[in-house]
Amino acid sequence: MSIDTIWFTRCPVPTATGLAYKLGWLEQEFARDGIALKTLQETGGELARHHYEHGLPTLIREGGNLLALPARAQGADTRLVGLTWIDEWQTILVRPGSGIRQPADLKGKRLALPVFRRIDIEENRRGRSIARGMSLAGYHGALASAGLGLDDVILEEVGSPEAPPPGAGLWQGIAALARGDVDAVYVKGAAAVDAARAAGVEVGIDLDALPGRRFRVNNGTPRPITVHRDFLEHHFELVVRFLAQTLRAAEWARSHRAEVLAILQAETQAGGDAVATAYREGFHAALAPDLSEERLALFEQQKNFQLAHGFLDRDVDVRAWADHRPLAAAHALLGTAVDLAA
Repeated sequence: MSIDTIWFTRCPVPTATGLAYKLGWLEQEFARDGIALKTLQETGGELARHHYEHGLPTLIREGGNLLALPARAQGADTRLVGLTWIDEWQTILVRPGSGIRQPADLKGKRLALPVFRRIDIEENRRGRSIARGMSLAGYHGALASAGLGLDDVILEEVGSPEAPPPGAGLWQGIAALARGDVDAVYVKGAAAVDAARAAGVEVGIDLDALPGRRFRVNNGTPRPITVHRDFLEHHFELVVRFLAQTLRAAEWARSHRAEVLAILQAETQAGGDAVATAYREGFHAALAPDLSEERLALFEQQKNFQLAHGFLDRDVDVRAWADHRPLAAAHALLGTAVDLAA
């Protein structure tokens, strides 16, 4: 069966997929076949919901695991074809003068926990309440690094169950922190940098600096790339070519940091200073997806956390979900047919 459109979607964060799209490489790759390349972010409307439930058969999704894992647990017939890891300003914000400067200081403190959105409970799509899931995982990692657990803090629910979808007012806990209703709030990403500055709060704990990646596992660390099994089985070459352009963009980014930061201002909808603050050091040199044992183990850790905290309907066998073939074929194609200097 032939197809005329490949869909893809990504989160508002640094992704090689987003770079390949902004550079025009993905469209160029498939134009010769008469296949249109469309993105849910730019198309919007009714189709945007597929970012959350993976309902388009020809969709390639590079997005948070709080959506991909619950969708898989509810029966989405997808395959895991890659994992990325980008440290993206995971922090715990506090008020100036709080004295909270390291994970151990959180003991006994009131931590903001966004409520489940009502519609996510009613529709049994709990992973869409991503602010709650990310906050829980962020606190868990910080506390674990100090030998503590969630039982050692007070989780104060904040926000409204009628809140708008993710992306609009995602970090409602910042307002609660500024008012003094809580002592600390988890946030991440460039947009949160701007929000924190506007509220007059500051970084108490930089989670990106915690020793060991296991303490920084969260919604986007690792971030999965998933495709429908039917798409992969019947159009394997198209998936491989898509991944090859993604790998090509990741290689390009290694020597084009300034250009990557400029592109990210549009991708993250944040200012230049916020982007530079959120994405530091060598982030641009580590955008390529892989299915290494390390990333699979960290992804499994996140799956276990989601299962324990009520985000998954049932367990997911991460190793059986992963398909190593397309990424391996993309590497082979990249090495023989793609000029990295282009």
